[in-house]
Amino acid sequence: MTSMVIRIQSPDHGTKRIEAKGSENITSFLERVQSLFLLGDTGWELYKEHNKKNFIKASRAKKLSDYQIKHGDMLFLEFSHKSRPDSSSLPFSSEVSPRQSTETGLASLVPDVQEDEVDRLLREEDGKIYRKRNEQLCRHGPQGKCLHCVPLEPYDQEFLSKCDPPIKFLSFHSYIRKLTGGVDKGKFVNLENLSCKIKPGCKEHPPWPGGICTKCQPSAITLNRQEYRHVDNIMFENPAVADRFLNYWRFSGCQRIGILYGRYEVFKDVPLGIKARVAAIYEPPQITTVNKIELLDSPKEALVMAAAEKMGLRPIGWIFTDLVADDLSKGTVKNFRGNIDSHFLSAEECIMAADFQNKYPNPCSLSPDGHFGSKFVTVVVTGKYLSDNDNQIHFEGYQVSNQCMALVRDDCFVPTKDVPQLGYIKESGNEQYVPDVFYKDKDNYGNEVIHIARPLPVEYLLVTIPAAFASDFHYTFKSNIQSESFPVENRENIGQTQEFSALTSYLERFPPNKFLEAMSDFHLLMFLATSDMLPLKDKMDILFEAVKNHDEAKAMEFMKTEEWATVQEMMFANGPSMSSPSSSNTSGARQPTAQSGGPMWTCAHCTFLNQSIHNSCEMCSLPQT
Repeated sequence: MTSMVIRIQSPDHGTKRIEAKGSENITSFLERVQSLFLLGDTGWELYKEHNKKNFIKASRAKKLSDYQIKHGDMLFLEFSHKSRPDSSSLPFSSEVSPRQSTETGLASLVPDVQEDEVDRLLREEDGKIYRKRNEQLCRHGPQGKCLHCVPLEPYDQEFLSKCDPPIKFLSFHSYIRKLTGGVDKGKFVNLENLSCKIKPGCKEHPPWPGGICTKCQPSAITLNRQEYRHVDNIMFENPAVADRFLNYWRFSGCQRIGILYGRYEVFKDVPLGIKARVAAIYEPPQITTVNKIELLDSPKEALVMAAAEKMGLRPIGWIFTDLVADDLSKGTVKNFRGNIDSHFLSAEECIMAADFQNKYPNPCSLSPDGHFGSKFVTVVVTGKYLSDNDNQIHFEGYQVSNQCMALVRDDCFVPTKDVPQLGYIKESGNEQYVPDVFYKDKDNYGNEVIHIARPLPVEYLLVTIPAAFASDFHYTFKSNIQSESFPVENRENIGQTQEFSALTSYLERFPPNKFLEAMSDFHLLMFLATSDMLPLKDKMDILFEAVKNHDEAKAMEFMKTEEWATVQEMMFANGPSMSSPSSSNTSGARQPTAQSGGPMWTCAHCTFLNQSIHNSCEMCSLPQT
C-alpha cells in the first residue's frame, strides 16, 4: 500500500505533517505522533474531527484504514485541562522553558536574550492612541467612549496618514502589535530571519552542485517594500557633533565616513517609536578622495567600543559625506541625490549599510535566532534643493530592509558597474546556489508585472528615516561648546595628529578648575583610552564615570591618581608651561626653579609642582611634608 501524508493540528505547536500507511496500526501511529510533537505519555488525545468527535484510541488490532483516514486528512490533537505538553520535553527548555510574551502573545523562543532597554520600556507601554471627546460627534457623557473617541491601535493607518508630517512606516513595536492583533494573538507568528542558503545536513542527495531537493532548497524571494522600521528618528544632540565631522571635507575637499555613537531612546512623536540620539562621531582609519572612500582595518575598534560603553554609548549608525562645493562664498553644495533623475542610495552604499546592519543586529527574544533586523542607521550628508537655488548641506537617514540584509549576508547581491541606483542578483553556479529573486512593478497600462531582479532598483530595499538636530541642544561632551577642541583621530593627512604634543597644547588652554570640561571631549577620551604610551588604561573608568555623570568630584579623584601625575610630569618635560598656570615661564629642566630663583617642590599627595613660596599644595591644598 502506498504511503500517505496526514496533517495533525495542535493548539500549541501548529500544524505538522507525518507520513504513514493505511496498514499501520493505531498504536504505532500514535507513538510517532508523540515523538513528532515531543509529548508526554498522558494528557493528550487525537481526534478525527475538530469538535472532539471520533476519538482515535490506541490499538494494535485496528489500522488507520479502519478509521477511513486518507491522504491529506487533518487530525486534531487536544490536551486535557490538567495536563498540557511537558515543558521539559520542548527543544528550548533544557535550561529555561519558553515563556509567553505579555506584550504580544508570541512565544519567546530565546528567553535568555538581553534586549535593549528601549525595547523593554516599549513592551511595557500600552501603545494605544488616546483621543479627546469630540464635541460635535460624541453624544455620551464625559466618562463614556464611542466610535469617535475610543483609543486607536498604534498601527492605525488612517491616523498615521493624517499626522503632520504623515508617518509612512510603522514602528517595529507597532508592527508586532499588528501581527498579534487578531483572534489568535499571534500564536502562530514567528519573527524568522530570511535565509538564502541551502540548508546543511541533507542526506538524500550529494551536496550542491551534485543535487538539491525541496527540503534544503531556499524558497524564491519576492521583494516587498518593508512596512515597518526599527528606528523612527535620528537626532544629533547639537550642531557641533556634525560640524566637527564636516570640517574634514571643508579642509580637504575629500569625502569622509564616521561611526555614530549614541543611544536609543523612546520617540514620542511616533506610536511606540524609537529615536537614535547621536552624541559623537568616531572616524575609523580610511583612505579618502574627492569621490571615493576606502575603509581600512581598525585595530582599536574593540577598545573604542568598550570605552564608549562605559559612558553609556554604543555604535548606532554610520555617516558619510557626498558633497561637492557649488559656491564657496555662499557655502552651497551641489545636489546629486533624491530627485527623479538620480538616486537616494547607490547599490554599493546599500550593500555597505546591510553589512553594518548584519554586524550590529537587533536583539529580539521573539525570534528563534535571538535577533531580528537591526537598529543601525545610515546618514548621508549631501546637498538638497530647498528654494531659490539655495542648495544647503542636508542630512538624510536610511535603513535597508531585512530582505536586503539577508541578500548581502548570503552574498547574493552585487552592484552594477555603471548605474548606481541598480543592483544585481547573482546567478547560481557551481560554488553557490542563489534562489530566484523577484520584484513587482506596474507597466504602462497599470498592470502589475513581476520582474526577476537582474537588475534590481534599490528603492525596493530602502526605508527612509527623518534626520535632524535637536531643538533644545544637549551636550554629552562639554567640549563641543568650546571653539577649540582636541584633534580628531585618523586625520594625519590634513595635519591634525593625535599625539602627546597635541595633548599638551590642548590642556594648556584650561585652568585646573576646568579639568572636567577639558576632559569632556570624546576624541580626547578615545586617545587616552587607546594610547599605549600613556599609563592611564587602569584608571580611565573613573574619568568615564565623571564625564558620563558630569561629576566634578570624580574628575578630581582621577586628577589625584598617580597615573595622571605621571602624565603631568611627561607634559611638563614636553612643555614647561603645563606645570602650573603661575609658572608658565619656567624652564623645561627636570629640576625646575621658580622665576624668582627659588627651587620648586613636588607634592607627595598629588605630585603637583609648587613654587617654594607656598607651604601648601596649590592643587590639592594639602601641606608640604
